[in-house]
Amino acid sequence: MFSYRHAFHAGNHADVLKHITLIATLRHLMQKEAGITLIDTHAGAGLYRLDGDYTETGGEAKDGVVKLMGALRAADRPATAAAPAIDDYLDLIASFNPSGALRVYPGSPFVMHHLLRTESRDRLKLFELHPTDSRTLSANIAQLEAGRQIAVAREDGFESVKPMLPPPPSATGSKRAMVLIDPSYEIKSDYGKVSACIQELIRRFPTGTYLVWYPVIPRPEAHDLPRRLRTLSNQAQRPWLNATLAIGQDPTHGPEDRPGLTASGMFVVNPPHTLKGVLQEALPQLLTHLGRGRGKSQSIESGG
Repeated sequence: MFSYRHAFHAGNHADVLKHITLIATLRHLMQKEAGITLIDTHAGAGLYRLDGDYTETGGEAKDGVVKLMGALRAADRPATAAAPAIDDYLDLIASFNPSGALRVYPGSPFVMHHLLRTESRDRLKLFELHPTDSRTLSANIAQLEAGRQIAVAREDGFESVKPMLPPPPSATGSKRAMVLIDPSYEIKSDYGKVSACIQELIRRFPTGTYLVWYPVIPRPEAHDLPRRLRTLSNQAQRPWLNATLAIGQDPTHGPEDRPGLTASGMFVVNPPHTLKGVLQEALPQLLTHLGRGRGKSQSIESGG
């Protein structure tokens, strides 16, 4: 059940897509002064060493953030103009690596913490069920000395997020929340749990912003998930956006090699009105720098 570890995949192309979308969404939401409740249902360990045993095993960062940083920020190459959302993402990653060497990758909890506003009294709630990752997450968060601004719980995020919505009112009286859902999907039932969770969250708090990461793999449940989320959004009369990035097959791999994950998507319910334009500028550049062979593509759909 717990074979999936965020650390194996830290900094891969899926993380690049997820975190660029997450940062762009938060940048827009935080233009309003009112505080916001942020929730991560599957938080992982929060912070990862790119030179550690787990990441070395898979080496997925080399086809993700390492490749992107090398293409756009390498000291021995002329500066290349990048989409603002990509620059924002790389700036955030660089802030965790002040020496200039790319050794640390911040997971979603640390990305969100990095953008929290003390004056607006933003709050971050993190759920992680994996026993080792939960302990590591708690230890990593404790070092931030963020006090009551961040709370960590070893609980099932699918269930524990529900009673948190609607969120408590901010100092101005408005209620605002953003939820990130990105389970491992190694358990087939996760696909159904994601759509059921989104359905319930929209019912409880229709105006919340909900981000769902999902793998694009040849599996019926994976194929059906974005379609199901689109249906739920349309039924609730909520706007939605679906962005995908496929980096293509590794040309150095033979037919006997396992291809690994080559594509993923981000589905956003109640996306900022600016998000589509931001990603329309960023995704073609991501494909240019991360695409590597047959099957590479990017797409954005929206509705509502």
